[in-house]
Amino acid sequence: MLNDSRQQALARWLDTVWAGDASTPVLIFGDASFRRYFRYQRQGRTEIAMDAPPGLEDCRPFLALTEAYQQVGLPVPQVLAQDLTQGFLCLTDLGDQHLAGPLKTDDAPVWYRRALAFLPTIATVQQSPLGPLPPYDRALLERELAIFPEWLLQAHLGLALNDEEHRLWQTACESLILNALNQPQVGIHRDFHSRNLMVVGETLALIDYQGALLGPITYDLVSLLRDCYWRLDESEVARYAQAHFEAMKQHGLLEPEVAFGQFQKWMDLMGMQRHLKAAGIFARLHQRDGKSSYLADVPRVLDYLITIGARYPEMATLAQWLDNRVRPAWEAR
Repeated sequence: MLNDSRQQALARWLDTVWAGDASTPVLIFGDASFRRYFRYQRQGRTEIAMDAPPGLEDCRPFLALTEAYQQVGLPVPQVLAQDLTQGFLCLTDLGDQHLAGPLKTDDAPVWYRRALAFLPTIATVQQSPLGPLPPYDRALLERELAIFPEWLLQAHLGLALNDEEHRLWQTACESLILNALNQPQVGIHRDFHSRNLMVVGETLALIDYQGALLGPITYDLVSLLRDCYWRLDESEVARYAQAHFEAMKQHGLLEPEVAFGQFQKWMDLMGMQRHLKAAGIFARLHQRDGKSSYLADVPRVLDYLITIGARYPEMATLAQWLDNRVRPAWEAR
């Protein structure tokens, strides 16, 4: 049974587009946005229908980045049909197996290398049919960092910052913002992690790249190596980071004088900015959108922030505060 008006409208659209040859669309999942994905059958194969409600989601960046990524040979779904007025797309089916599965096997090194091999090419994609990729600028970095105190601390944990904590927070944010802005700026996927890489046979394909920006060179790297949903041993993080550092130099994306220690710091602090944003978004998904499954990943994200922050003098006070104030509040909620 079609259980809502959007699904009914999607079924009618598919019936029109494919002249009655498509089966009834079946919901497979919704992501952390307002998009939902359905599977249907046509001509003996399965295909995917995306429901992106107009006013809540804009399909144009996805379509533009799909074209831009295809032009440089990156593996992305093919767009089979579209209706931007209704917010419907038909895509080739990449299956159900995310990279998260193989990363838990003995073959994980092979899959990490395959995933990291995409990043030099992604870095070169700095425009799409819509024009130059938007910059990951100070204003966006500030908006993203503000999600943490608004949604995790205040809305979810009921913590209000006193004057001293507010100063601590602002100082830490400024360090994270400067770290991001001072890196070489390249094309970034912006959500490059184990749930957005699909295993297709012995290869990988990319999804959820519509938020691509011109941003810090370490952003996609740390998104994969310090995944919010899966923890990699820190010795392996360092090994893959070193290999990627050398690859980016070979591709001319890093100046020869950049030392690995600088690159490592860029990556570590970039990961902290991303994890603060992620923890806030996970709380927002629960509080605002009724999507509570992401709360299970908050302890891992807090642990990243505390562990990595303790390595750097400019982050140590924040890490200590997260450990002494925020983590106990989380555990006591």
